[in-house]
Amino acid sequence: MTQESSAIAERRLALPQSTAPGLLWGLLGVVAFSFTVPFTSVAVGGMSPLFIGSGRAVVAALLAGAALSLTRQRLPRGSQWVRLAVVGGGVVVGFPLLTSYALTTAPASHGAVVIALLPAATATTAVLRGHERPPVAFWVIAGTGAVAAIASASVQEGGLGQLRWSDLLLFGAVVAAAIGYAEGGLLSRELGAWQTISWALVLCSPLMGTLTLLSAVHGTPSGTAVQWAAFAYLGVVSMFLGFFAWYRGLAIGPMPQVSQVQLAQPLLSICWAALLLGEELTWSTVLGGVVVILSAGAAVRVRLGTTPADRRVAPRPVRPAAGVVPAASQTASR
Repeated sequence: MTQESSAIAERRLALPQSTAPGLLWGLLGVVAFSFTVPFTSVAVGGMSPLFIGSGRAVVAALLAGAALSLTRQRLPRGSQWVRLAVVGGGVVVGFPLLTSYALTTAPASHGAVVIALLPAATATTAVLRGHERPPVAFWVIAGTGAVAAIASASVQEGGLGQLRWSDLLLFGAVVAAAIGYAEGGLLSRELGAWQTISWALVLCSPLMGTLTLLSAVHGTPSGTAVQWAAFAYLGVVSMFLGFFAWYRGLAIGPMPQVSQVQLAQPLLSICWAALLLGEELTWSTVLGGVVVILSAGAAVRVRLGTTPADRRVAPRPVRPAAGVVPAASQTASR
């Protein structure tokens, strides 16, 4: 075997070894996030949704502040603070509060089906934010997933076209999280992955701390040991540690393959709702969840093959004639 062929063989053997760690870390993050909807449903059984939605962010912000301080992270600069506010508004403020209020009346499995739109919604937001030009198939698939989620939600509420306010809150949570994820994905290239969510948590901590105090003034939080354990999980894992595993997997990569692991999250959430909460899995829940997940997966795959609108194909370099020094070389030698 030649030296070149042996090198190719080594690269082929090393590929699965380099891919597996990223997928495992990504899957660990998805499993951690998959308990968010069921545990939120548990917590709202004894505490106010305002306390749960804001208090969990305060817990996570304390951990994030400690992590940033211990590792001596550089402060964000200029417009990065504005972009962090967008990230925080979506994933620190919007998503937790909206889902907490929605799950006071909506079953966890129902919420999981609607939230299954998140991967496709994030891809759509990234397309708009990055000025990409995906094929028409992307918009058709993304729209199909949205229609399937709306139809599934309305059927579960008793008939087609009958949506409740909790459904509107869930759809609002999806939009908020999609904006936060898309902007966070871009900003993490500058600040780092876990640093981005940590700074967003710290930035939003005054607002979320104030909301937590207001909720405590209106009524002292009380709940069972199980409900407090669910709240602790939401603050420590769902809002903080889960992001470490998820972003670690994305950083190891390959990112396209790891990002698609998120499609398993709503399916896991539906299973946890049935196993832990004893919720009945109706045909509309299962069918709606499958259609939404498949649509989200197809939309993400189509989007991965698109090219940003502002990207141009680099012209093929022209080889200079013999004895002629390129201008770039002349400039560099000065």
